[in-house]
Amino acid sequence: MQDNEKGLNNDQVKKKIRERYKGVSEDVLDVIPAVPQEDFYRSENHKRVAVYARVSTDDPNQTSSYELQKNHYEDLVNRRTNWELVDIYADEGISGTSLQHRDNFLRMIEDCRLGKIDLIVTKSVSRFARNIIDCIGYVRQLKAENPPIGVFFETENIYTLDENSEMSLSFIATLAQEESHTKSEIMNASVEMRFKRGIFLTPKLLGYDHDENGNLVINEEEAKTVRLIFFSYLFGYTSQQIADALTDLDRLTKRGNDVWSAGSVLQILSNERYCGDVLARKTFTPNYLNHKSKRNNHDRNQYRQKDHHEAIISRDDFFAVQKLIRNAKYRNKGYFPEMPVVKSGFLKGYVVVHPKWAGFTVDDYYIASTSVLEGVNKIPSKPLEVKLEKGNIDLRGYELVRTQFISTIGHITVSISPSKLLFNKPSLIKLPDTKKIEILVNPGQRLIAVRKAVSNSRYALEWGRYTEKGFMPKIISGAAFIPTLYKLFTWNIDVQYKINGTAYKFGEDTVLIFSVDDATLSIDKNDFDPDMESDGAYIAEKVTSSRRRRITAYPKEWADSFGEDYYRTKAKEDLITKDRQEKELVSGHVTYSTEEGNVTTPEKAASEIKGILEDLGADE
Repeated sequence: MQDNEKGLNNDQVKKKIRERYKGVSEDVLDVIPAVPQEDFYRSENHKRVAVYARVSTDDPNQTSSYELQKNHYEDLVNRRTNWELVDIYADEGISGTSLQHRDNFLRMIEDCRLGKIDLIVTKSVSRFARNIIDCIGYVRQLKAENPPIGVFFETENIYTLDENSEMSLSFIATLAQEESHTKSEIMNASVEMRFKRGIFLTPKLLGYDHDENGNLVINEEEAKTVRLIFFSYLFGYTSQQIADALTDLDRLTKRGNDVWSAGSVLQILSNERYCGDVLARKTFTPNYLNHKSKRNNHDRNQYRQKDHHEAIISRDDFFAVQKLIRNAKYRNKGYFPEMPVVKSGFLKGYVVVHPKWAGFTVDDYYIASTSVLEGVNKIPSKPLEVKLEKGNIDLRGYELVRTQFISTIGHITVSISPSKLLFNKPSLIKLPDTKKIEILVNPGQRLIAVRKAVSNSRYALEWGRYTEKGFMPKIISGAAFIPTLYKLFTWNIDVQYKINGTAYKFGEDTVLIFSVDDATLSIDKNDFDPDMESDGAYIAEKVTSSRRRRITAYPKEWADSFGEDYYRTKAKEDLITKDRQEKELVSGHVTYSTEEGNVTTPEKAASEIKGILEDLGADE
């Protein structure tokens, strides 16, 4: 309300507003006319025109469509005397749902920004882009240039510098995107139906040709190269050494290249088709807009058919090679993986962990451990019958307080994350004069043991280093073996665990034992959400100190007790220390090998390599 309207009633105020908005006569106003909007169809202004053409596949049958688009727009531009053709920007064999690999489209946009283009002409919205964000986004960017740059879509008769064009363009761009989505769904459904019936795609593959029905048949000349690659890798050559040898031998890839790389060799070594099998859908494309493939980790159905076609390499050799490939990054040069198992004494049934071998499975640990056991020892799961001797105190109903609930200062502990583990300083003190250790696992009893490594042990791990403060703990890298231990103990792979241990002394020797069932979670305070449970089987402690960096979470079954029944705890201890004697700590091993089937030995591989080279007329 204005000052001169104060004190007036509502009717008077409304009357004043009506008088004010009657305005003045048009006779007293001078109107300065705007520049008339250019009529796209009648304009005689000079235009530098770019033509954009695209076909979605590089099939030779699409070449005619591609050439017809180019010829049509060359004629279109030539018919307009005021139009000057800058260039025809064409992408062939590229999808319109993404800008990925659309090099000529991006080059055209850059030329627009450099002021080389006034107008873009294209066949339709779907040719320009099938992604609504890209379509509308680039149209707006071009419209914002000075001077504005328009896009003319011939099929839809839309000119983007027309003020009323955006609504129509948005609607049609949405339809174009949804059409791509529908086509993608139809294609995925078609592929799924093919796979369900065992109808697999059979792309060109070195070592094979296609018969008249599209089936894979061995090409013996190319198969020599494949066999040479596999036997060389089994013998111990690296992928780079094999690639260099193939290049020197002038062996050709399926595409006819005579220069090999380590990557191309690994692709052949990893292809299950060489052992006669087919594994369909190893990768999939989750987003039809960006077309980025993703490794299929059980996100989509996979289909495997054994003996789909004739094999070039035996299945045993193929899977042996896969184990060697997985372990190459750990610099493990062993041929067959072996698991030493303690055959007698205090550590009977414990499996020595191989620190550089990632090929062992949970089943391997169980089978290796039970191979030396007459029966599997189990911790009693029901209340024990307690017989008290005369004079002993009856402790039934009492619990031994868990050390995790009280101060852990001086207790030995190990912290385990998915890729590393760290023992604390008291652990090092319990094994004096020990720079390297061996880690052992008893899967049945869910126990981890640590002992001093024997001289020249291939399983030794360095767990400490000398500093100014003395011998201090050192982080142990365990990326090769710890993930399998997580599976063995059914742990959450995203969480770090901490376990208290006990030292058992045997004369001058000592072994540390850690019970996995007593593990707690160790959570970084910055990663902890107090409103959420840290893990389905654990509950987090209440934090009272702001100085603490990590939070501990305990098993849920501990929530209603301070510890475990005294006699149950004693039974566990008796099970661990049963018949313990000094001489029993150090004992011999038996070797459990995970070798399966008839894998070609290094000696046999060398013989095969020699035969292939002689057949190729080459020197060894």
